[in-house]
Amino acid sequence: RTRGIQLPLLMSRLVKSDRRKILVVGDTIVDRYVACDPVGLSSESPTIVVKELQSRDFVGGAAIVAAHIASLGTKCDLISVVGEDVRAEFLREQMSLNNVTAHLLSDDSRPTTFKIRYMVENQKLFRVSSLKDHRLAKDIESNVIDRIKGSTGELSAIVVSDFVYGVITPRILSAITEISKEFRIPLFGDLQCSSQIGNVGKFKEFDLLFPTEREARVALNNQDAGVEEIAKTLMKDTHVPRLIMKLGGDGLITYDSTSGGESLDRQHFPALSVNPIDVAGAGDALLATIAVGISKGLSLAEATAVGCCSAALAVETVGNIPVRLENVVEFSQLRGNP
Repeated sequence: RTRGIQLPLLMSRLVKSDRRKILVVGDTIVDRYVACDPVGLSSESPTIVVKELQSRDFVGGAAIVAAHIASLGTKCDLISVVGEDVRAEFLREQMSLNNVTAHLLSDDSRPTTFKIRYMVENQKLFRVSSLKDHRLAKDIESNVIDRIKGSTGELSAIVVSDFVYGVITPRILSAITEISKEFRIPLFGDLQCSSQIGNVGKFKEFDLLFPTEREARVALNNQDAGVEEIAKTLMKDTHVPRLIMKLGGDGLITYDSTSGGESLDRQHFPALSVNPIDVAGAGDALLATIAVGISKGLSLAEATAVGCCSAALAVETVGNIPVRLENVVEFSQLRGNP
C-alpha cells in the first residue's frame, strides 16, 4: 500500500464515462519489429548473419499515446504531421481502428518516421531509423496551430509527446502553452531523446513533466547532483508544479508542489514488472494513463499508481499494443497495491 492508495477503489473512478476528451500533439512513428533466427558469423567478414522470419508494424510516438488514451475509455484527438506514403495510410487506418480522431497533416518533404528493430528471441540486435527531422514549413505550422485551436472545446487535457523529430516547433509549443492558459486546460509534456538531441527544459509552465533522470540531467547540464536536487532545479527552471522522474528499472518518483505547503511532496513508485519483454513503450503507457487519471479527478499519486499498472502491462508484450482498461482493472486486482 502506498500512502493508503487502494488500486481496486481507484478503478471505479477511472471507469466512469466522461464527455470531455484529451488532445495529443507530437511526432508520429511507425515501428516495425522483425523477428530473426541467428545464423552465425559471415565467413567473409566479422558480420552477424540472421535470417528474417516475420515482421509486424505498430504505431508509435504520439500515435500510441493517443491509442492508449482511447483504449482506456477516454475520447482522444491526435494532431501530427506525416508523409505522403503508405505508412501514413497505415497510421490513419490504425487510429480509426483504435477510435482516435486523427488529424494527420501531410508534408511531402518528410516521409513518415519509420523505425525497424531487428530481434532474436525478444532481444534487440539493432535499430534502423528512416526520417527527416527538419523544421516544418510555416504553412504547415499554421495548419497545426489552427487544428489545435479548433480542438479546444471540451478538452480535459493537452498532452505533448515530443520525440524531437520536428513537429513540436518553438512556434507550435508557444501556441499550445498560450491555448492551455487561455482555456485553463492542463498541459502535460513528455520529451523523449534516447537517441536524439532534445531539452525537456523547453517545456515552460506546463502542469506536469515526465523526464527520465538522464533527460533531466541533460537539460540542466548536471551529472553530479542527486536526483532530488535535479528534480527541484528542473521544476524551478521550468515553472512546473508537478514532475515525474522516470528511473527505469528502479520505478519512478513523483514530485508535487501543489499541496499548498512549503515542502515538496515526494513519492517513490516501484516498477511492477519483474521480467519485462520490451521496455520501449512503458513511458507512453504511463503518460497516457496518468493523463486519463488526472482528467477524471485522480490525484497525481493516485493516477501514477494506476499508470504503473499500465506500464507493467505495456512491457509484457513485444511492440506497442494499446493498454485496455479492463486489463488494467484485472492487473490492479491481482496486484492489490504498489
